[in-house]
Amino acid sequence: MTGPRTRLNAISGAAALVGAAALVVSAAATAPAAPATAAARATTSAGDSAPPPPGADPAPPALVDGIREQAPAARTAADAARAHLAARKDRYRIADPGRDLRAVGTLTSGGRETVRLQQTHHGVPVLGGQYLVRMERHDGRRIVTGTSGRYFTGLRTGTAPGIDDTLAVERAVDAVRRDLAARDFTAGPDDEDAGTALTGTAHGLVVLPQGTGVLTRHITVRAAGPAGGEPVLREVYIDARAGYPVLQYSGIRTFAAPAAPAAPAATAGHAARAALAGEPASDGTSGSGVRLDGTTVPLAVTRDDTRDAYVLRDRTRIHSDPGHVLATWDAGGHWASDLSGAWPDDLREVASPTPEFGADATGSGAVDAHWAAGQVYDYYRSKFGRDSLDGHGMTVNSVVGATDYGQPYVNAFWDGRKMVYGSGDEEYRPLSAALDVVGHEMTHAVVSASADLVYAGQSGAMNEAIADYFGNAVEADVRRLPMDDPDSGLVGETLCRTKDPRGCAFRDLDDGRTTAGSFLGVGFGTDNGGVHLNSTIFAGALWDIREEIGPGLADAVVYKALTEYLTPLDGFTRGRDAVLAAAKQLGAGGRALTAVRKAFTAHGIVPHWEKALGIDSDVLLSRVNTYDSRLGAGGGWWAAARSDESGSEPYSVWAGRTDGKGQLRLMSPNDGRYHVNPATDGRTVVWQAHGPTGVDILARPLAGGPVRTLWQGRAAGTALGVDGDTVTFAYYNHGGRAGVAYLSLKDPANVVTIGGGTYHRATFPAVSHGRIVYQDRQRVRAAYESTTRLIDVATGEETVLQKADPEATLGPTALTAGHVYWLLDAIGENGTTTLRRAALDGSDVTDLSPETGPDALNVSEVTAGADAVTMVARTPSAEISNAALSKLWQFIPDHKGDGTRRARVSCDRGEQLSAAAADGTRVVWLDATTGTGEVVTRARPSGTCA
Repeated sequence: MTGPRTRLNAISGAAALVGAAALVVSAAATAPAAPATAAARATTSAGDSAPPPPGADPAPPALVDGIREQAPAARTAADAARAHLAARKDRYRIADPGRDLRAVGTLTSGGRETVRLQQTHHGVPVLGGQYLVRMERHDGRRIVTGTSGRYFTGLRTGTAPGIDDTLAVERAVDAVRRDLAARDFTAGPDDEDAGTALTGTAHGLVVLPQGTGVLTRHITVRAAGPAGGEPVLREVYIDARAGYPVLQYSGIRTFAAPAAPAAPAATAGHAARAALAGEPASDGTSGSGVRLDGTTVPLAVTRDDTRDAYVLRDRTRIHSDPGHVLATWDAGGHWASDLSGAWPDDLREVASPTPEFGADATGSGAVDAHWAAGQVYDYYRSKFGRDSLDGHGMTVNSVVGATDYGQPYVNAFWDGRKMVYGSGDEEYRPLSAALDVVGHEMTHAVVSASADLVYAGQSGAMNEAIADYFGNAVEADVRRLPMDDPDSGLVGETLCRTKDPRGCAFRDLDDGRTTAGSFLGVGFGTDNGGVHLNSTIFAGALWDIREEIGPGLADAVVYKALTEYLTPLDGFTRGRDAVLAAAKQLGAGGRALTAVRKAFTAHGIVPHWEKALGIDSDVLLSRVNTYDSRLGAGGGWWAAARSDESGSEPYSVWAGRTDGKGQLRLMSPNDGRYHVNPATDGRTVVWQAHGPTGVDILARPLAGGPVRTLWQGRAAGTALGVDGDTVTFAYYNHGGRAGVAYLSLKDPANVVTIGGGTYHRATFPAVSHGRIVYQDRQRVRAAYESTTRLIDVATGEETVLQKADPEATLGPTALTAGHVYWLLDAIGENGTTTLRRAALDGSDVTDLSPETGPDALNVSEVTAGADAVTMVARTPSAEISNAALSKLWQFIPDHKGDGTRRARVSCDRGEQLSAAAADGTRVVWLDATTGTGEVVTRARPSGTCA
């Protein structure tokens, strides 16, 4: 099954990766700048960010245009750009451009040069810190015409790490393993995990620009096989001092939600060059093939004498390097997970005995992929003079026929080196059959090589939006679709075998309804923070611009904004500013400029648009700025982890009253560790402290007193609970061997452990009224048994509440004085789960939310109090929408007292996570509606939501 990752806060944690749905990086980057002068019009709009904290260092202007200043004489464009910034420190406030700005690329077009400079902090790259300098060349001299970007002046963090790469990789793998376990419930024994082994690759130190900066180690984690039902390739940032994961997101740029970064530099390009090295091959041959829509198209192919065949290798287009080609490869039965960020040794270019490629190449989508790659290449070359996708003549590799672990795969992705197209299914043709899909994936490569918009939150949604825009633009031009054609804005509409275009399309850029008011705040565990969910807000504005000012000018404006203005962490507001600036630079007149502004306004993208997003619940704690932490509640109190306003401090645990009265109480010490996953019973708060040596379980009375260390270990799960004198928690041994432990606050040294071995795992503990419930899986007589078990702490007596079928998986639990609740996935792969209830002796088993039937839900969390049980669940849906996001549902006893009446707790838009039952029917949860994580509460459910 697939469920949402429970996080506090997966939204604004980790540097607010991009405006309203992530990283809080912008404070230092958007401090007030000096007043604009007549000569240089500088804008410093907060854009997608929170206001700078008091006393923040002034930062460079976000945008300077309207200037023509001679650059200092220099050998290279990058040297000239840095010298210009250094000569005008009063304007740019960059102390040492020569030391702190590293050139990462120069875009040359005609007599124009745009230099992209990467910020470093004491030699360490800063995520999203890029500044651009635009120049023109005349008579051997360079004239600066504008600058823009983000440079974070408030960074103060040291750059000496406290942990090495080995420990960082271990922590990153643990973080991904926890995420996958939360999605897939029961952790299996070792022999079942062998095919899903996780490996990590270290990429060095990176500063996350949150407040004064967070020094991290960047790790890429990849799964070797099926894990959680999708390819796994995660970018994980581990705090380089405490070893805590402060950011995690998927790097796979997919066509459709839900959906891995680049393979090593040598992989795909090396494989393509190796196939060409030393082989006798022609300079190119004219061939042909039949597309899946029945049309015959010309194909540029090559005779490969080593295979005595013709292959889909186009040597006619890329002239800057004779060894670089457009090539189309057969996945050869490989799963999408085998191909994400990797290049299997047995891949072969699609071949044919003659230049006329036959039915096999048609059916796999190879003909479509090869032909369409040429069309997209020609579009960028003819319109913008771009030399392949990276601007420097790179080889373009496409792989067709990828499957989902042997099953149909209806998706496509760019992994940093190549395009991978799914096999399709009974309804959807292979994904390469749609020219706009091919254009979409190839544009991801163009984005990566230019603005490199981080694929999470708002910047990720803009990455998707620009891919949709240019994918549709290529298709509209090739098919000669007029902009007033109602189908011109449809994305993927030609993929279906039976549905009409509008019923088939994945998105519609011209729907006229998607605005910032429909923005959906979600965590990084859902659609990478909403990269597909929210992309049409921005893409719709771009498509309106194309309709209003014409394809030629609009395409040039968007391309210029992408390559000469945008930087990795920009969100919607900065995207709007970039497009407007690009339009001005291209000489768009008053009418065209007005049309651009109107398009963004019509889609709600105006300064501070996020403030209009409201909620129907009471805020207990705003801008928590944390990642991967749960809430706790009990006895009229709640507990949560939070960082400071900028998100740069290691997390602390705070507690408050669930009715919102009184002052918040700081429970944890400020000792450099990350204090997370608190639980409380209204008398004591317990939590985890993550540091370089491992994890400690700590406790402190709400009334005050010393912090006590209850347990120390290598790693812990997120499940933690306290009830009077009893504390229970989940932990991990090496290799992800999951176990459950419990102890007494009076005698914490006497720890009882369950599972944690090669053939015995225990997960998802909960504690209440002197009892502990947990899920158990162990090998019994050469077979594995999964059971739900209840322990009486005082006597040690254990009761088996249920023995699950061998194929079933068991999930989170909850416990009250009279009932046990747990989640069960008995069918698998059907997208729904069961919420089951039983009496303490295992009798009176009732499925409150059955796995089948019209009201079935995908339940991922459960929490229970004396008066109600609450679950976090998704509504099954073929597409991700607000209705299909994680919401809180509550069962309240009706007049019969059987607790089967179901109601929605809150009608807030966006994702609702980490529910914790309080007194009565009150629930505390993490709400993502506003795009920044907030701890909120309601005393009673809303009922039904429209």
